[in-house]
Amino acid sequence: MGRDNLEQHRRYITISYVCMFLALFTIVTAVISYWLARKVVQVDNAEVWMHAQALWVMRSVVLFMLLAIFAALWFIPLIFFYWDSFIWVKACAVIGVVFSAIAWLYLLNAWLKGFSKYIKNKAVF
Repeated sequence: MGRDNLEQHRRYITISYVCMFLALFTIVTAVISYWLARKVVQVDNAEVWMHAQALWVMRSVVLFMLLAIFAALWFIPLIFFYWDSFIWVKACAVIGVVFSAIAWLYLLNAWLKGFSKYIKNKAVF
């Protein structure tokens, strides 16, 4: 594999990890992170640890998106009812906040674990 391709793949993974960190604040960067990692996965002659890193980013982003969507579903009753109208509306909102926190902490943990292994040039799995 050429030196230029290796540097390009490292650049993609680095930008992907930066976008993965920014996905803690906005979900749009999660999609960008997934897309950049996907570009590395599609290459046949990339190094094994880079493939593992890219797959880790893709897996983590997909799971985060699923957790975030599940958390968002719990906020739907807030559209139709006032916050103080029924106790079950409050309960749904609290459950939504809990699941949002779980999704956020999951992505933060995945980012810390993956980025620490990336700095050491090791596979993350």
